Amino acid sequence: MKSSIIFAGFLLLALSACEIDEQFDPNGPIVSSVLQNASETELDLLVTGIEAGMRTGYTSYVTASGTIARELYIFDADPRNTADLLGKGETVLDANTFYLTGPFTSRYQVVKNVNILLTALENTDVVSEEEKQGYRGFANTIKAYMLSQVLDMLGSNGVRVDVADPENLGPYLSQEEGFTRILELLDEANQQLDDAVFAFVLSDGFAGFNTPETFSLFNRAIAARVATHAGRYADALAYANASFLDLDGDLSTGPQHIFSTNAGDLLNPIYRPPGQSGDQFVVHPRIIADTTAGDLRFDKFRLRPDPTGKDGLNGQYESALYETSTSPIDIIRNEELVLIYAEANINLGNLEEGEAALNIIREAAGIGAYPGPTTQEALIDEMLYQRRYSLWGEGHLMWDLRRYGRLNENFLPIDRPGDDIFTQFPIPLAENA
Repeated sequence: MKSSIIFAGFLLLALSACEIDEQFDPNGPIVSSVLQNASETELDLLVTGIEAGMRTGYTSYVTASGTIARELYIFDADPRNTADLLGKGETVLDANTFYLTGPFTSRYQVVKNVNILLTALENTDVVSEEEKQGYRGFANTIKAYMLSQVLDMLGSNGVRVDVADPENLGPYLSQEEGFTRILELLDEANQQLDDAVFAFVLSDGFAGFNTPETFSLFNRAIAARVATHAGRYADALAYANASFLDLDGDLSTGPQHIFSTNAGDLLNPIYRPPGQSGDQFVVHPRIIADTTAGDLRFDKFRLRPDPTGKDGLNGQYESALYETSTSPIDIIRNEELVLIYAEANINLGNLEEGEAALNIIREAAGIGAYPGPTTQEALIDEMLYQRRYSLWGEGHLMWDLRRYGRLNENFLPIDRPGDDIFTQFPIPLAENA
């Protein structure tokens, strides 16, 4: 496969929430033909569609949560980005608008593709059982990853995991039940990868993670993230140790979403040209003010030629996180795994080990060893600070603050009188219809 991903196969478009309408893509197979006696080519097209679909809806998942967490501002033509997301006046989060329905629907579109692939595997003999296990291990890993992002957004509202039958959808699980089921799905997928063969080819974004053995390392990394979000630190540490975590390795190692200018492919949706007006991702001033002198991660922020403002909000710096419109976006990388390793150890009382892991991050950022006290409270503060800058603009901060009870005005600034800080997104309106 080329380095680009062109969405071949199924275009499964959501009519509303979890109701998925199957539409035929002239470049791919008809749904009914895949569900019975699928060819290997058809199975592979589904894999391609699943990988490509993960990129859809990613922008709002990152930028809407980042706005709520006072990580960035979205200055564009839509007033909801500076009103709804920041709780301006009496405004609350809308259960039926793009910043929620975009990422929500796109996550379930991918899950629908996964479920079609899993059904197709039960009704075809064109691949061996070992190859079927490869498809299953891949599919269930991605399914769990997509569901985890829905649970991130909805928080204590929970998540609907069972959507295999659109006519008989499963219930919303509680947040804790959702975490448990997602981790069980990741464990099931990892077991499927044990004796599997990959008969398909992933994009270059999964270079180094494109065999059952190496894809399993990615699976364990996602499980470590989910367990961390759940506050299950013994599990998070075990998952991290079974992943591609490397305390002495390259912090940038990990699978990526890739983009290209090829016809039918996508451009990086988070990239914005330098100095652009009218459509900007502006760094929240508190991020700039709290930066440690000499921190190399400051290169994620670019000083604008002129300060910019909108709706009573202002900023001097814009995102420089991605260099071009085809820059890849990390799905998960070693840097995050080192931070997960640090967080788990700190919460389990292994303070020196946690501090040592934080120093790996600090040294890489050029700010030297941690100078503060080796207490659990102080190290949690330090860990959250390092996550803020290592993972800035990548869709983490809102969930980080929430699991420590810090997604509130005691820890975040109120930019305008009357603004609110929300802790989760509502269940989409169509789900309650």
